[in-house]
Amino acid sequence: MNYWFECKVSYERQADSMGMKKVSESYLVDALSFTEAEKRIIKEVRPFVSVGELEVVNIRRARIAELFLNEEAEDDRYFRAKVNFITVDEKSGSEKKTSATMIVKSDSLPNAVTELKAQLDSQMASYEIASVTDTQILDVFQYEAPEK
Repeated sequence: MNYWFECKVSYERQADSMGMKKVSESYLVDALSFTEAEKRIIKEVRPFVSVGELEVVNIRRARIAELFLNEEAEDDRYFRAKVNFITVDEKSGSEKKTSATMIVKSDSLPNAVTELKAQLDSQMASYEIASVTDTQILDVFQYEAPEK
């Protein structure tokens, strides 16, 4: 079972005629361990760093239940959604909410909510959307098996 890791990298890049500027960027990586996540983020980001050092400044495990990566989105923005799935306990008759975090790729917040609703409505579970927020994630790197 793979896990998702939010990796923050820092490097210098050319600024608007002001010389070099240090930037920090966040990415989401599908990996088995922290070590693999670090190795994969360096491999993915290294080609975009022309000068200076690429430094992985933070890696944290992200508990993400589902990703909805809409490839038709004009902008590459990623939104974090907290969704509560509602079940009813048959013995007591009370509602139980189980929360799950999801990532939605969209070009705007309203479109992210629309996309999320469309994906969740296709499932049989009752749910409520607790929150949808913009993230600093620039890209998502899913594991792809090497071709033989």
